[in-house]
Amino acid sequence: MKKTKTTTQLEIDMPHNPNKLFVAFEMGNEKWVLCFCDGKRLRHRQVDAGAQSAVLKEIGLAKEKLGFEKDCEVHSCYEAGRDGFWPHRFLEQQGVKNRVFDPASIEVDRRQRRKKTDRVDAEKLVRLLMRIVLCGEKKVCAEVRIPTPEQEAVMRVHRERERLVKERTAHRGRLRSLLCLHGIKLKSVDRLVPGALRDWQGQTLPAEMVQELEREVQRLQQIQEQVEAVEKEQRQRLKEPQAKETQKAAQLMVFKGVGLQCGWLMAHEFFWRQFNNRREVGACAGLTGSPYDSGESERELGIGKAGNRRVRTLCIEMAWNWLRFQPQSQLSQWFLKKFAQSKRSKRVGIVALARKLLVALWKYLHFGLVPEGALLK
Repeated sequence: MKKTKTTTQLEIDMPHNPNKLFVAFEMGNEKWVLCFCDGKRLRHRQVDAGAQSAVLKEIGLAKEKLGFEKDCEVHSCYEAGRDGFWPHRFLEQQGVKNRVFDPASIEVDRRQRRKKTDRVDAEKLVRLLMRIVLCGEKKVCAEVRIPTPEQEAVMRVHRERERLVKERTAHRGRLRSLLCLHGIKLKSVDRLVPGALRDWQGQTLPAEMVQELEREVQRLQQIQEQVEAVEKEQRQRLKEPQAKETQKAAQLMVFKGVGLQCGWLMAHEFFWRQFNNRREVGACAGLTGSPYDSGESERELGIGKAGNRRVRTLCIEMAWNWLRFQPQSQLSQWFLKKFAQSKRSKRVGIVALARKLLVALWKYLHFGLVPEGALLK
């Protein structure tokens, strides 16, 4: 394994603390770049991706080379990405105080051509970490809230179903496209019998086409069985909910217009977090505004689209369902009074309704406040 070792002087003086060692990880598929700092000097190292023993060895060597005690505090950080949260849990087990940064919130140079290497990125991360720990800057960048292993495992259920539904749609579209080549149009292709089909002339399809259709039908049926298995598992867990998130899903489903998938996804993808106020709820879903007010220019750029895209998409769908199934609720009446003038105003106002509905559901789960005028199943 080839390792690189360099120790350089930090360009900008930071408050030096002899009891705190800082390290940033730039994680790649094959190599991890580590950047250590004591406030004055930078030390770069490179190890194989996921090599736990090598990481611990480099942390020990950094303490020795930079003049730290063996029992000094170690603060680390890395960007949320493909590796997930197991590095965070590993570092926490070793006594390292780790932070996981949201990549979209990290400051970058606005030049059109800027340096972009793993080494440069690691140095930038370690500077951000020091500004947070030593200078107390809380809004340098956003930190990711880490779910527990159990919460992260339950998320796989609805995410797998989401992927399977997309694959099912792709197979159905492929079958319809193949049938169109021979002038055949069917409303449903789920129970297709390729050997019994006739083309636009009333003749049987070529043998090669029939074989391809049969294989495609088999794949579609397999996907459909897997979707049904996942949904069955969801219903079984809701009958006897043990996890807090599953209990919240059951609570959300008492409202008319909130089905199995809506309640399950909102509870396990969003409401496992702890929110302090309604602003945090809207911001986490990316449904807050983005004002642009500079000099004489003043306009609204639209919603920020930060946070979880699944939750944001589902909130819009739930808002339309809320108008349909909860027409007498206060939220629906507010929407109709303010945005019912035209189709365009409705498309704009549905985002505001989605944000209000999300906050109302949070208040219901957190404080037990039922949205005014809402109908229960």
